[in-house]
Amino acid sequence: MTAAGPEFPASLTDDTAARLAAAGLATTYVLDVVTRALEEDLDGGVDVTSVATVPFDQESTADLVARADGVVAGLDLKPTADARIVNAAGKIVCPGFVDTFASFREPGFEEDRVPRHEVREEGGRLLLNPVPVSKRHAAPHERHPLERPVVREPGPIRVLGLSTTAMDTKFPRYSTSDALLEIALAHAGALGAETKLLKANELRVRNCEGYYSKSAHACTWPCSITQMDSKDQMAEVYEGLIFWADAVILASPIRWGSASSLYFKLIERMNCIQNQITIRDRVLIRDKAAAFIITGGQDNVQAVAGQMLMFFSELGFDFPQFPFIAHSRGWTAEDMENNVEMVRDSAELHDGARVLLDRCLDLAGRLQESAAPEFERAGRKASGLERRHRT
Repeated sequence: MTAAGPEFPASLTDDTAARLAAAGLATTYVLDVVTRALEEDLDGGVDVTSVATVPFDQESTADLVARADGVVAGLDLKPTADARIVNAAGKIVCPGFVDTFASFREPGFEEDRVPRHEVREEGGRLLLNPVPVSKRHAAPHERHPLERPVVREPGPIRVLGLSTTAMDTKFPRYSTSDALLEIALAHAGALGAETKLLKANELRVRNCEGYYSKSAHACTWPCSITQMDSKDQMAEVYEGLIFWADAVILASPIRWGSASSLYFKLIERMNCIQNQITIRDRVLIRDKAAAFIITGGQDNVQAVAGQMLMFFSELGFDFPQFPFIAHSRGWTAEDMENNVEMVRDSAELHDGARVLLDRCLDLAGRLQESAAPEFERAGRKASGLERRHRT
């Protein structure tokens, strides 16, 4: 079988197909199963699970045990009459019994290998030479550009706009949240600030794959998806939030009482920023201001704003007084054409966007003039206090 590229288009050789058919196996089914296995484990050309969960230089000891007598890898073995059966109860599984040499390696690092130990059987005992025959070999990997120290470059206050409207870019139409965001950014530019606009619906951002649910240490910085997939444009969001911006204004419509789906797609991928505090005591975002623009044909502004304030505060952002503006016509107002007209023609809402920006710029400027106090983990998310005081 051959496989290439992230989609793993696969084909069987004629000889393999003939052997499968002779064994009574459907070639299309086998091909589908193997292809899906490769896609799950080697998406992007690397071992996804290992990259996400195992630090590059980690050495570990593991216990390999059978789940049941006579069962290996889920297969119920039926030994032949002349088979030799070894009772392994209480025994130690040593290198040599288990092939730990990686068959699939990261592209460009095919020479990487784990240590190999010499073993031999003598007098019914297995003897292991603790000195490896071949040593571990790990070629140096270049650090990802996002792993650099967080240093603010000299220059004027920088304002990043984040649009999370889900409207189709191929068929553009008026977006109330985008319109107010663009008014705020234009005002920032007129005041001498540098501005940048990132639109979630124009970025190729992969979904969060939930590595945190395996282990907190599996949620890495930068996100392992960004490290594995050079086409993942979440890197632009990380770059803007952590290294470039002094102030961030995020705009979202209301969808069924919540922020947009693209908003949640982005913040799920931001978990790795907050998680650096949990696993490294490392605060990536300091001395930055954030504010929000929320619009919708339906209500629930308070809940949407509350979630945003909670999440961005956990990342490390500060907020100006009155940190969001919002517009909603309420639960019973389904006349969206009137909602669009109101936002488009409302001088008051336009002024509200500009003044929100003024408050954000004022705070960002003051934050640049004074250093943030030292961070203390006690009472914060995953501080570990309950473990240290467990009786």
